[in-house]
Amino acid sequence: MSDLAVVLRKTRSEGRAALVGYLPAGYPSVEEAIAALATMVEGGVDIVEVGLPYSDPLMDGPTIQAAVDAALTAGTTPADVLRTVKAVAEGGTPTMVMTYWNPVEQYGPDRFAADLAAAGGAGVIIPDLIPEEAAPWLAAVDTTGLDPIFLVAPSSTQPRLAFVAAHCRGFVYAASTMGVTGAREQISGRAATLVSRLREVTELPVCVGLGVTTGAQAAEVAAYADGVIVGSAFVRRLLDADSPEAGLTSVHALAEELATGVRAASRTDSGSW
Repeated sequence: MSDLAVVLRKTRSEGRAALVGYLPAGYPSVEEAIAALATMVEGGVDIVEVGLPYSDPLMDGPTIQAAVDAALTAGTTPADVLRTVKAVAEGGTPTMVMTYWNPVEQYGPDRFAADLAAAGGAGVIIPDLIPEEAAPWLAAVDTTGLDPIFLVAPSSTQPRLAFVAAHCRGFVYAASTMGVTGAREQISGRAATLVSRLREVTELPVCVGLGVTTGAQAAEVAAYADGVIVGSAFVRRLLDADSPEAGLTSVHALAEELATGVRAASRTDSGSW
């Protein structure tokens, strides 16, 4: 059983969803990003998602784009991403990478999977890669034991949901809405329907991302999903901070608020996985 599966089973046994927190490697610097990720875990994040900075982040909204651009300008490399993963994973928290396909293809799928596994990585989310075009990547992760995680959207047909879920391990990533990442005043009502539809075709955990900003929103999603993924809200705390110390304090406070939300949610049936 993978590290992701272990944590998701543990949180389910506790009657709650897992809290997944995202930050891009290298922002504000490599070391400060590592410190921020550690602070998120201290605040209650169960699973960490490290972003690999890329020049064309088509799924990411302006908040994450701003941080990624700053990280790239500062010279952040895939080696820095792996160093970030290693630092977080050594603390015992399952750590994934979120990346687009081009950097992996340039690095070499087999080499990237091997190096990430050696760093302690648990899985990889590649939002612009679909299972039909993922044969080299799936072969690479099968060799290393990493969990491949693909995305589904509210517009996905039922056969499509089944097909994508069949190629995932760890969990299925359910995008709550059509569009890019970013904080939203309310979570789309289509997210709950999407999770329910996924329950019909897979026993894998389902984690929901895109738009969660507050503890109340986290509780709303945690009532029906197995995991709540938060990214832009954490990044915004760092972007708006007057100092590194203030950024860490703000990130910790948000993690605590979100963790309280997922633990306070009134759970509905979360499947038989």
